[in-house]
Amino acid sequence: MTTTMTKGNIIDILAVSRLSLISMVLLLSSLPTPVRADTFGDFTYTTNNSSITITEYNGPGGNVTIPETIGGLPVIRIGDRAFDSCTSLTNVTIPDSVSSIGPNAFAWCKNLPSITIPNSVTNIGNSAFDSCISLTNVAIPDSVSSIGYGVFANCKNLPGVTIPNSVTNIGTQAFLFCTGLTNVIIGSGVITIGSESFYGCIRLTDTTIPNSVTTIGDYAFSGCSSLSSITIPNSVTRIGNYAFNNCGLTGITLGNSVTNIGSYAFGWCYSLPSISLPASVTSVGNLAFNQCRSLSAISVDVSNAVFCSVDGVLFDYSGTTLLVYPPAKADRYTISNNVTRIGDGAFNYCTSLTSITIPEGVTTIGNVAFNECTRLTSVTIPNSVTNIGHSAFAYSALTNVTIGSSVTRLGNNAFDFCENLVDVYFRGNAPSLGSGGFFSDDKATIYYLPGTTGWATTFNGRPTSKWVLPNPVILNFGPSFGVQTNGFGFTISWATNAPVIVEASTNPATPSWSPVTTNTLSEGTAYFRDAEWANYPSRIYRLRTP
Repeated sequence: MTTTMTKGNIIDILAVSRLSLISMVLLLSSLPTPVRADTFGDFTYTTNNSSITITEYNGPGGNVTIPETIGGLPVIRIGDRAFDSCTSLTNVTIPDSVSSIGPNAFAWCKNLPSITIPNSVTNIGNSAFDSCISLTNVAIPDSVSSIGYGVFANCKNLPGVTIPNSVTNIGTQAFLFCTGLTNVIIGSGVITIGSESFYGCIRLTDTTIPNSVTTIGDYAFSGCSSLSSITIPNSVTRIGNYAFNNCGLTGITLGNSVTNIGSYAFGWCYSLPSISLPASVTSVGNLAFNQCRSLSAISVDVSNAVFCSVDGVLFDYSGTTLLVYPPAKADRYTISNNVTRIGDGAFNYCTSLTSITIPEGVTTIGNVAFNECTRLTSVTIPNSVTNIGHSAFAYSALTNVTIGSSVTRLGNNAFDFCENLVDVYFRGNAPSLGSGGFFSDDKATIYYLPGTTGWATTFNGRPTSKWVLPNPVILNFGPSFGVQTNGFGFTISWATNAPVIVEASTNPATPSWSPVTTNTLSEGTAYFRDAEWANYPSRIYRLRTP
C-alpha cells in the first residue's frame, strides 16, 4: 500500500504541531510560582501572591517586633509553628497588616506574659497559644469570628478573658485546663460552646451564657469545680454529655427551649440540691444526675408530655419507667405497682438507700441501676423480672439476694464486688452470664431449687447448694410446666425423699380439695402429671405434706 502526502497535508500537520506547542506554553505559564523561603533578620519567610508569611523565628527572643512589610510586601500571616516553643520570647508586637495567626504559632512560649492581637486578625489557628503558661493577659479583637481548637488550652495563669460579640463559635478545648481562669465574658454572638471548651477550669466561678447560644457541647464545663450556679438561656436546645460534670453547682436554671440533656450532663455535681425540667425537655441521657449526692428532688413542668415527677422521683410520662431516684431522698422506698422498668442508673450511688421493694410486674432492671448503693443490704427480685443489666448491683452492700424464676441472663458484672454478699437464692434455672457476675464475692454461696436445671457444683466461680424451702413448691415455669402430650404436668421441688401430696379442685372460687397422687421427691424433686385434667371444665392444684 502506497501513501501519498501532498504539500497541503504537510502544512496542516505543521500547523497542528505549532498549536500544540503554544498550548503547552500557556499551560506552563498558568502554574503557580514556586514558593521560596528567604530570610529577613531573625525571620524566615515565604512570598506568595505578593504577600509575606512568617514561617520561623530564629532570634534570641526577648522583645520581638514582627515587621509590617518585607521588601515592600505586606506581612499578612504568622505561619504554623513560627514561634513554637520559643521559651525566650517575653514580648511580641504583631503589626496591623497580619490577618491570620496559624496553628501552634506561639504554642509553648512559656515566658510570654501577654499578647495583643490587632483588629486586622480574622483567624486564629488551632492551638495558636497552647501552653503559654505565663500568659496573664490577652485581648481578642472584634475582627475574630471563631476561636478554634485548643487556642488557649493549658494557659494556666490566664485569669480572665472576654470573648467579643463577633465570635460565633468557641472551639473544642479552646480554654482546656486554664486552671487560673476565674471569669469569662461570652459575647452575644456566640452560637456554639464547643466540646471541652472550658474543661478543667477549676477556678472558674462566674460566667453568663448569652441568649445567642444554642448548643453547649460535651464536657464543655466539666470539672469547673468552683462554678456554683449557671443559667441556661431560652436559646439553648442541647446540653451535651458531661457538659457540667463535676461542677460545684448549688443551683441551675434551665431555659424553656432545652430539649436534650446529655448523659452524665450534671454527674458528680455533689452540691446540687434540686432541679426543675421545663416542658421542652424530651430527652434525658443515662445517668444525667449520676452521684448528685445532695439531690433530693427532680421536678417537671406539668405540661411535659415525656416525663413526670412523683414525690421528686423522675419517671417517664406514663409512670411505667422509673428513671431517676434522687440520691438524697428517704432511705426506704417502695416502687409503685404500675412500674414495669427500672431504668439505667435509676438508683445509682443512692448511698442513703437501705431498703427497696420491687413489685411483681417489673420486667427489667437496667444497667448500673443499683450500682454503689452502699447501704442496701437485701433485695428480692420478683418472678416477673426477665433481665438484669450490667453492673446492676455492683459495689452494693448486699448480704443476701433472691432472684426470681424468669431471669434468663445476668448482665456483665451484675453483682461484682458485693464483698458482703453471703446468700444468693435462685428460684429458676441457671441464667446465662456475661463477663463476670459475682467477681470478688468471696463469701457468697449460690442456692438453687431442686428440679431447676443448668446448675453445677459451682456457678461463676462460687459454690452451689440446693435450696430447701419450708414448704414444697410448684415450679411454674419452663417447658415441663403446663399442658403436655399426655396430660397437665409440673415439677415439685422440696426436700430429698420427702413425700408430697398433690390435691386438685374443680372450683377455684370455693375449692373442695381431693388427693390425686402422693409423690416421693428423689433428690428433692418429682414430676407430677395429671392424665385426667381434660375431663374437667377447670382444675386447680395444691401441694401438702402428709
